[in-house]
Amino acid sequence: MHKLVFATNNAHKIEEVSAKIGHQFKLLSLDDIDCHADIAETGTTFVQNAAIKSRFICNQYKLNCFGDDSGLEVDALNNEPGVYSARYAGKHGDHEANIDKVLQNLGSNPNRKARFRTVISLIWDGEEHVFDGTVEGTIRHERSGSKGFGYDPIFQPNGFDITFAEMTMEQKNTISHRARAVELMTEFLNGLS
Repeated sequence: MHKLVFATNNAHKIEEVSAKIGHQFKLLSLDDIDCHADIAETGTTFVQNAAIKSRFICNQYKLNCFGDDSGLEVDALNNEPGVYSARYAGKHGDHEANIDKVLQNLGSNPNRKARFRTVISLIWDGEEHVFDGTVEGTIRHERSGSKGFGYDPIFQPNGFDITFAEMTMEQKNTISHRARAVELMTEFLNGLS
């Protein structure tokens, strides 16, 4: 069984990815490898931030690993909040304030097109590979639903009449940006064996 480090301690993300990558890989968190460093995401793109995490783990621990970065891009806001999605309103992880800021900045703008994007930087045997997953949708005028996290209550994926926050975890995982990026990475990893 191959060990693969996911550069996160987010239990929700670990669970989501573990369910997808199959049994030939043992997924490890940062805690599992005793990494307590604060890996600063100083990049200006999702690709840069994902690579910062994977390169740090590879350089420090010499392990196969991957890092991810994701966020919401709203067309009418020049793709904001983008890499600043978690701290758009100032304080990191204040989901309610972040949602308020997106809704306020959009106002009554009729262009509500948006997407969630996840980029994964995988370093396997010293080589870096990048996988990109997106899900297109629109921003609702008000919140709906109580599941999920982040911008889920205002994001309605194309082809659905409910938000991510109204979906079950199983529904969301079949179409989400992270699921799509993980599927691409999994196809690559399965091709190695």
